[in-house]
Amino acid sequence: MVIGAGPAGLACAACLKDQGAEVEILERADCVGSSWHGHYDRLHLHTVRQRSGLPRMAMPARFGKFPSRVQMIEYLESYAAHFGLEPRFGVSVAAARPSGDTWCVTHSAGETFADAVVFATGLNGTPFRAPLPGLESFPGPVLHSSDYKGPTAFAGQRVLVVGFGNSGGDIALDLAENGAHPILSVRGPVNILPHDLFGVPITSLGGLRKVLPYRWADAITAPILRAKIGRPEDYGLQSAGKGPAAQVIEDGRVPLIDIGTLGAIRAGKIETRPGIERSDGAEVSFGDGRADVVDAILLATGYRVDLRDMLPDTPQALDAAGRPRASGAPGPMPGLYFCSYRASADGQLRQTGIEAQAIADAVIGA
Repeated sequence: MVIGAGPAGLACAACLKDQGAEVEILERADCVGSSWHGHYDRLHLHTVRQRSGLPRMAMPARFGKFPSRVQMIEYLESYAAHFGLEPRFGVSVAAARPSGDTWCVTHSAGETFADAVVFATGLNGTPFRAPLPGLESFPGPVLHSSDYKGPTAFAGQRVLVVGFGNSGGDIALDLAENGAHPILSVRGPVNILPHDLFGVPITSLGGLRKVLPYRWADAITAPILRAKIGRPEDYGLQSAGKGPAAQVIEDGRVPLIDIGTLGAIRAGKIETRPGIERSDGAEVSFGDGRADVVDAILLATGYRVDLRDMLPDTPQALDAAGRPRASGAPGPMPGLYFCSYRASADGQLRQTGIEAQAIADAVIGA
């Protein structure tokens, strides 16, 4: 049983099916890759096409170097068709419980028993809407980044973008290039990576981390990154106390990969501010004493993964926040696996494929 029909679920199902397993996929939405259908229009992968395909089926060369959101949807649909994967759409999982040597999955269409259960709902779980003091008094629209589709509705407006992950940076740039006036509120210290280094995409350089301890890799690359893009302080931001690889491995957070946001900040097309103190009507005050009147607020504050309700009898498989303790194989207990719940500096889709194959090998070899 595979729960989720996004990249992780499809990859796991394809690897399992290729090794002779009978696979059932449950998906609460009405299509494969539902989160990709909802992403903002300008989204492109930050990893190159050659390192972004799922197991046993490369992305077509016509997708170019960095595939778009629309191309990713096309690829996932083709992937499912190629491997004969037919998810049961519109089925929401309530809980999975061990039942003897098998697992009982309770869902909106009844219940199913399976020898193994793979949770593959990924890192983009429930949108996290950061609590901001006084936000209830704000008169304009307040959207999570998952609700943002494009800049048209914000032309001519001052838009506060909260958060400096890749969604926040991309959206601020999208607004700046299309007639809006974005302000980026960045609460904490950050790491920033260039899109490429010496002509090589930055996400293709993860091999250094495989031959050196990650903190050594950070120390070696730090002066190169400073020479390439400068310091966060050059853009009104704070430097993190650790390098980008340490941030991914220790904190599970992927640094911003710059696709033009820094240039827009330098050019004055994007303003930066520290964390928000409070909102008083349309006026938002920041930690440095400045205040701005804005027309809209976009919360690029990420997602939260919490599987405690779906695994009520197996708390040992999850941490205190409800995130899986293990991702890939081996699983935390017999017959239970999780795919793509660990952030990767090498690219999430590449990591997804590696974990999917490891899970299939473990299930078939069990």
